Amino acid sequence: MPLLNRRQFMRHTLAAAGTVVISGTKSSGRVLGANDTIHVAVAGLNGRGGAHISAFSSLPNVRITYLIDPDARTFGPKVKAVEAKGGGTPKTVKDVRQALDDKALDVISIATPNHWHALMTIWACQAGKDVYVEKPCSHNVREGRIAVEAARKYHRIVQHGTQSRSDGGWARVAEVIKSGRYGKLLVARGLCYKLRRSIGTKEVTAPPAELDFNLWLGPAAERPFHGNLVHYNWHWFWDFGNGDIGNQGVHQMDIARWMIPGNATLPKSVLSLGGRFGYSDQGETPNTQMAVFDFGETQLIFEVRGLPTEKYLGQAIGNVFHLEAGTIAGHQFYPKGSTKPEPLPAVEGPRRPGGNHFANFLAAVRSRNPADLNADILEGHYSSALGHLANVSYRLGTLVPFNPRTKAFGDNQEAYETLARLEEHLAKGNGLKLEGLQYRLGRKLVIDAKTETILGDAEANRLLTRDYRAPFVVPERL
Repeated sequence: MPLLNRRQFMRHTLAAAGTVVISGTKSSGRVLGANDTIHVAVAGLNGRGGAHISAFSSLPNVRITYLIDPDARTFGPKVKAVEAKGGGTPKTVKDVRQALDDKALDVISIATPNHWHALMTIWACQAGKDVYVEKPCSHNVREGRIAVEAARKYHRIVQHGTQSRSDGGWARVAEVIKSGRYGKLLVARGLCYKLRRSIGTKEVTAPPAELDFNLWLGPAAERPFHGNLVHYNWHWFWDFGNGDIGNQGVHQMDIARWMIPGNATLPKSVLSLGGRFGYSDQGETPNTQMAVFDFGETQLIFEVRGLPTEKYLGQAIGNVFHLEAGTIAGHQFYPKGSTKPEPLPAVEGPRRPGGNHFANFLAAVRSRNPADLNADILEGHYSSALGHLANVSYRLGTLVPFNPRTKAFGDNQEAYETLARLEEHLAKGNGLKLEGLQYRLGRKLVIDAKTETILGDAEANRLLTRDYRAPFVVPERL
């Protein structure tokens, strides 16, 4: 719905509920000098939220003034963590809108479940706040684009939580690859080999008294509470998370895309396959997945393994780059045909202000220059969108047997090699019998990168967005 109508709806609805609403769309107008205190709110206190609190509390001239979470059980230890750093006692609120209405607040740092990331970013930009948002910056492709538009329209600084962008080592790898020293980049490979055990099945119960489950659900469809949602296992449910390709995998996906010459954005096509193997539980997303993205001269291949596995070229959660002259793995170069690594040449990547990812973000908050960011929201949108597109392909797939092997990859030998290793991982590595076992073979999606849509596939395009639950609605336009 149009933004004005959404605001009017929110005001009437929330006023009736006695809830504070966002006051407006203009910045407070404060210009922060090098020694001025930046006031920060951290939203989402479990998991990564603790890392946000620690990071901001360790930086000079920063004060955490709000802690936000719909579950009041998270407040006590996190308040103590802020106080222990000498930051005073922050306010604790369940509803982010109460903090956004405070004109003295400068920054919101978002570590909530994925389905809240884009909407909270948009609301914060409209309220004149700068944003640090965890990966992925969106739960689907369309809302990621709206978050980018919000940052631009309201002139906000928005950093994406892909911290490797602030790692000088990866910046040097990017410079080496793009220099052409080792020939063309043929395959940019991302690996998320991260053990994920069964989450079992939890019965539907009443939510804990301290939890505002309506706020926790936010933009997602209404559903009953069960214990596998709060606090971590929401990652494995489509309404809230994006599986590991959209969780840990976003970091390695971002690195893989970063290395592709020509400022790669979205691919020409994507095809994904996989399944949830080795156990039967309540989770919905695959624990084993591969996705192939066509970027022209370079293809990006991504692998997710949640069962016990051997490393690939020494890497488990990492990246491997196959070039004409050899392979880069573990920040070392292996010439073609050799198992003896060589150090990469010493080159310098671009230097931006600040030290770590959080410091870099605050340096840009003070400079008011988005170009100072190592991971601007636009970069976060593209890398997050890759995982979303892979999941769209997967979800629209059909169940097929492992044998005979699919011919869906045409003459793509690198894809078949990856599939063969996946099969070996399941059969030899985990003792699964492939005979009679099925996986989901995704639909090949042809992408229009300019419009961020899928060509000739209305069903797939519907999965680029979602039906939002009022008043937690991502607007169609700003």
